[in-house]
Amino acid sequence: MVPIDIITSSFVTLLVVIDPVGMAPMFLALTQRMAAPARRRIAVRACIIAALVLIGFVLGGNWLLLQLGISLPAFRIAGGLLLFSIASEMLFGVRTERQSKTAEQAREEHHDVATFPLAVPLMAGPGAISATVLLTGRAGGQPGALAVLIAVIVANMLVCLGAYLIATRIERLFGMTGINVLSRLLGLLLAALAVQFIVDGIRAVLAG
Repeated sequence: MVPIDIITSSFVTLLVVIDPVGMAPMFLALTQRMAAPARRRIAVRACIIAALVLIGFVLGGNWLLLQLGISLPAFRIAGGLLLFSIASEMLFGVRTERQSKTAEQAREEHHDVATFPLAVPLMAGPGAISATVLLTGRAGGQPGALAVLIAVIVANMLVCLGAYLIATRIERLFGMTGINVLSRLLGLLLAALAVQFIVDGIRAVLAG
């Protein structure tokens, strides 16, 4: 049985990286002037696509690292550095600005916003993919642990779907100032998680 602390840390790591509350304004920006049924369809499709992408890395992430000759400790260090970079962007508000520009560009170019940019790269982007591969490595290839990780991904996507469906209420409740403050607090938490991944990677390298 997978320890509850591993399940909790996995859920929190992905939740902080994806940041559903912070994504709510992006969803509104991408779907403005759309009817409610169309918004719901886009929200459902985006969450399904992002879930499939991340589950694909759960099932094939270790195989990909093996084919590329990348050790898991090395990926832990690199992934931790990437997550720390994302955390820094969240702390200084750079990530929200970059996501807003991506959303605006996609809307102007009339993309299928459910696939791009909502599912990829805003939800299942480099940070979420790196976190997924790191968590998969922690699972150690055990079927039960991998199944739990897939369940964690699905749970995160359900949280995202809920946030999108009530995105207008979230924006009204928190306001952009509140959302930015929450994003910075989550960035601080993500920075701590990223450092832990780096420390684990260094320990594994030194031990090996």
